[in-house]
Amino acid sequence: MVKLAREITIVIVSEFGPEEMLKRLSDPFWFQALGCVLGFDWHSSGLTTTVCGALKEGIRDMSFDLGLIVAGGKGAASRKTPDEILKTGNTFKIEPSPLIYASRMAAKVDNNALQDGYQLYHHCFIFTKSGSWAVVQQGMCEATRYARRYHWLGEGVKEFVCEPHAAICCDQKKPALNMVARESLPARETVTALSREKPDTLVRELKKIQTLSLPSRHEIQGGDINPDRVGQVLLKTYDRQPEEFSVLLGMPGVGAKTIRALSLIAELVYGVKPSFHDPARYSFAHGGKDGHPYPVDREIYDGSIEILQKAIEQSKVERTEKMGAIRRLANYKQSKRTCGFPKQP
Repeated sequence: MVKLAREITIVIVSEFGPEEMLKRLSDPFWFQALGCVLGFDWHSSGLTTTVCGALKEGIRDMSFDLGLIVAGGKGAASRKTPDEILKTGNTFKIEPSPLIYASRMAAKVDNNALQDGYQLYHHCFIFTKSGSWAVVQQGMCEATRYARRYHWLGEGVKEFVCEPHAAICCDQKKPALNMVARESLPARETVTALSREKPDTLVRELKKIQTLSLPSRHEIQGGDINPDRVGQVLLKTYDRQPEEFSVLLGMPGVGAKTIRALSLIAELVYGVKPSFHDPARYSFAHGGKDGHPYPVDREIYDGSIEILQKAIEQSKVERTEKMGAIRRLANYKQSKRTCGFPKQP
């Protein structure tokens, strides 16, 4: 998988540039197809971590030449993302701060601002030496053991806290606290304003909420929030006086419970309702790894790698002519089909 991922990446970057690879990785269907081509089961949540891992390992020793870097990964590897960005950014002589901020905010949004029941355990940050970036990250629902994948493309992100995703993939949808929905703008403004209020006032409201019967759409009831613990975080927000929701969300210590507590107060006390629309738009069946729809044929798989490697080696000398030949071959095969020739098995 590492070898094939490497050769596919070389071809795409050589022909279209590293930014094109970012666009393709942010497309959920292309990403899923890549996983299938690499030999991973199409209906397994492990496809995400495996594809990203294969890409990272495959181009590790040639990132500088390709102008494409893969940082992060699963579990502990995801927490090393800022350090990896900093190290590689220095090598490429690009300012790493915006990239580190993008990585951190993407994780903050999908863990805290979008509360859909999926806890992130995988974060992959892909960027180029020009500063373009994409994110592929995944969360797991402990209750159902189903996964949800989040795709981001930097060039499409106008605001980190307003409809920032390129795609979200999941087989199950349910009401979710969606503070990054466009219709949640009033809620974001109210929550930010509340974070600047004196903590004592907000803690009193939270204790009142604990005695209420909340709407069924709330995944977490008032009794699940510890007012005193949230109050400690609110002391920090009161001192910081965040001017907008993205600043509040990015503050250390401000997690899902703080955002949820403030959104509860905004809705029940001030009548400002956040969105509970689940933004997942794409679905792929996730389940066990059983070789479906067919087991990987290792001989054919290795043959594909060999063909791509030879094509790359030959194209180093005459890349433009070779790629043109490949395109002409593809057009020729297509013309045969349209002229009535049977498809080859």
